[in-house]
Amino acid sequence: MFKTFSLAAVFLCVAFVAQAQDSYSKKIKEYLEATGSVQGFKVAVKSMMGTFRQSKSNVPAEVWDEMEKEFMGTTIDDLVALLAPIYKQHLTESDLDEIIKFYKSPVGLKMAEKTPIIAQQSMQAGQEWGQKLAEKVAAKLKEKGYN
Repeated sequence: MFKTFSLAAVFLCVAFVAQAQDSYSKKIKEYLEATGSVQGFKVAVKSMMGTFRQSKSNVPAEVWDEMEKEFMGTTIDDLVALLAPIYKQHLTESDLDEIIKFYKSPVGLKMAEKTPIIAQQSMQAGQEWGQKLAEKVAAKLKEKGYN
């Protein structure tokens, strides 16, 4: 009887943890959708599929179209499964609720819309900054006699 009770308790705990993880994963997916990240991931999948299409030109377009459609959804779910444990270490479900609420607000929608271009321009600025820093370091080393 005790073994049966213990086994039932273990199953209940596992079911509760799985449900909690599923709930958290749903929040992560909602967060990624709200921030526009899912759209970015879809663009990446489409780009990768385009590369595959070019490298395997003997495969008919309808096969590629079917695979792209299939992978478009499953890869996002796979990514969410990988990201959820990472986010869970740092953010509670309540935190995610507040963040999602922000991204659904007018300013949050604007942030999600502008983030890709801000990131692109920031990367360019970072490259310029890095190049100038490298030039300054090289000049200082030369000044000190290290060629």
